[in-house]
Amino acid sequence: MIGTILAALVAGAIVGPLARLVLPGKQDMSVLLTVVLGAIGSLIGAFIYYKATGVNDTKGIDWISGLIGVVVAAALIVGYGMITGNRQTR
Repeated sequence: MIGTILAALVAGAIVGPLARLVLPGKQDMSVLLTVVLGAIGSLIGAFIYYKATGVNDTKGIDWISGLIGVVVAAALIVGYGMITGNRQTR
């Protein structure tokens, strides 16, 4: 359980900034929130990949699951901006 949480945080530290990178403009949010939303996106992406393929254990890095995680994290970042009223600036 602790290992899963730590792995999600590490993945969030990678996926969150990648999600912000693919979004146009500047998002007004902290680094901690970026990592948290990236971790949530990564977990949801892994769950979607598992449900779609049935594969739950791969050797090495699963790039497709990571890409799904970046897309989900980007959607979470946009959703956060919509909920808080923070608009993306250019």
